[in-house]
Amino acid sequence: MRPVELWEFEFEWLRIRHFVKKRIGSQSLPELNAILLLIGVQELGRTRAERFSKEEKTDLMHVASCRLLSEDGYYSFKGLDQDGWPHYEMLKPFRLRGVEQQEQYLREKIIDYFKREYADELAALESHEGPC
Repeated sequence: MRPVELWEFEFEWLRIRHFVKKRIGSQSLPELNAILLLIGVQELGRTRAERFSKEEKTDLMHVASCRLLSEDGYYSFKGLDQDGWPHYEMLKPFRLRGVEQQEQYLREKIIDYFKREYADELAALESHEGPC
């Protein structure tokens, strides 16, 4: 990822949060963990209306993290298990230390994910309503 100015990053992160808020019909902007959960559900291929246990929600956030980190070669998709859950293999350790650095990195990967997976919807949203 090319270096970006802090304001550009914050703008893109806010734009993604607004996009997700509108998409799920939420009253408030989603935080990092909520977006990870939604990516996990997307990667699982199930509906958002489905009920998940607390353990399954943790697993879904792990699936999302592995999916995002696979873009930089940290994980490799291995396949689906008998229940249709994606599994990944760690290829190299994730060396960022500290919660702030890890969350910043995940936000960058989330921005990239949405720009790639929802490019048309993001463009349509901007052309009709502006960035937020």
